[in-house]
Amino acid sequence: MSSLNNQGSFHLAEGIERIDRAMADGRLIRYYDTQGQDRSAVDQREQEDQPAIGELRLDPLLNEWVAMAAHRQGRIFLPPKELCPLCPSSEGLLSEIPENDFEVVVFDNRFPSLRAPKSDWQMPEDINFDTPIIDAAGKCEVVCYTAEHAISFKDLSLARIRLLLEVWRERTYEISQLPFIEQVFIFENRGEEIGVTLFHPHGQIYAYSYLTPRSEKMLQVAKKHYDRTSRILMADIIAREIHDEIRIVAQNSEWIAYVPWASRYPFEIHVAPLRLVADLAELDSSQCDAFPSIAKEVMQRLDGVFGIEMAYIAAWHQAPIHEGRDLLRLHWQITSVRRQPGKLKYLAGSESAMGAFIMDMKPEQSAQQLREVKLDLAGMK
Repeated sequence: MSSLNNQGSFHLAEGIERIDRAMADGRLIRYYDTQGQDRSAVDQREQEDQPAIGELRLDPLLNEWVAMAAHRQGRIFLPPKELCPLCPSSEGLLSEIPENDFEVVVFDNRFPSLRAPKSDWQMPEDINFDTPIIDAAGKCEVVCYTAEHAISFKDLSLARIRLLLEVWRERTYEISQLPFIEQVFIFENRGEEIGVTLFHPHGQIYAYSYLTPRSEKMLQVAKKHYDRTSRILMADIIAREIHDEIRIVAQNSEWIAYVPWASRYPFEIHVAPLRLVADLAELDSSQCDAFPSIAKEVMQRLDGVFGIEMAYIAAWHQAPIHEGRDLLRLHWQITSVRRQPGKLKYLAGSESAMGAFIMDMKPEQSAQQLREVKLDLAGMK
C-alpha cells in the first residue's frame, strides 16, 4: 500500500517562494510570497521557553487517545485588534509575525496540543486498559491567510486562495515526512459560537501520531464498501449526488459542492474533486486552479443565507499517511451550527453523549437555501 512520505518530492507552484526565519523562542515561521519580498525582519520579542510536551492518555472505554495539554490554559483569548498576535508587527505591537506585511505565513503554534517528541519515542503496539501515558507526539501549526485583520476566507482574492491551497498542499507533504506522524488535519474555525479565540483570518494544522476516531471509522466503512462492491465509497457518493442533483450547491469542471445525504448540521457542505485523490498533495495543477472559484462561492453562499457571518468549521479530510490511501479520498467539510439568525443548534444529550445526531431540517432544504443566495459577482475575483 502506498505511503505519502515515500512518493518523491514536492515543489511549490511556479512563482511562489518560501522563506524561513527563526522566531525569538526558536520556533520557525515560513513566509509564502509571490512578489519576491525581502523577509529579513527579526523577531524583537524577548526569548521565552517553549512549553514542555503534553501527555497522551488512552480512554479505556473507547480505546481512543486524549491529549492533555495544561499549558494551553494560558493562551491569548479574544484580544482587541490593536493587540492581535496574528497581525503584522508594527510600532507598539510585536506580534507572531515580525514583518510589517505578508501574504500567507505558517508558524509553529505557541501553545501546541502536540509537539515533536524525543527521537526514541514510539507508539505502543498493544493498545489496552494497561497502556501507559506517553508523550503527546505530533505537530501544531498556525496558517495566517492575510495581513488584513477584519476580513474572512470569502473575502480573499482568487489568487490568494490559490496560494493558500498551495501552502496547504506543501505543509501536508512536508509534515508527512516526519516519522512520528500518521495523519495531517488542516482546518479553520470561525466564530465565537464554536470557540474561536482569535478573530484574525487563519486556520490551523494538527498532525497526529495516531489515527483519529473519525478517520478510523471512515476507513472501516470505506473498506467494507469496497469489499462488498469493489468500488471506492467517495466515488459512489459523488455519483449519487450528481444523479440526484437536488443537493448540489455548486460545481465546476474539477470540483463539486453538495449538502451530504445525511447531514448532521443545519448547514453542512462537502467540497470534493471530481477526479478523486487521497490528499491535498496529490491534486494536479488543473484541480488546484479550479478550486478558488468554488471555494469562494461556497463561503459566499454560506454567509448569504441569513446575511450574517456564519460560525463554521472548515475541515480537510485526507487519507492517512501509511494506510487507507487506496480507499479514503480527499474532501472539504464545512459545518455551521447556525440554524436561524438568532438560533444555534446545540449539540446536547443525543449528539454529545451518544453521538446520535438529530436534524430539524432536511439536507435538500438547506441545499435549496444555499443555491438561492444571490452572489456578489464583483466580489468573486
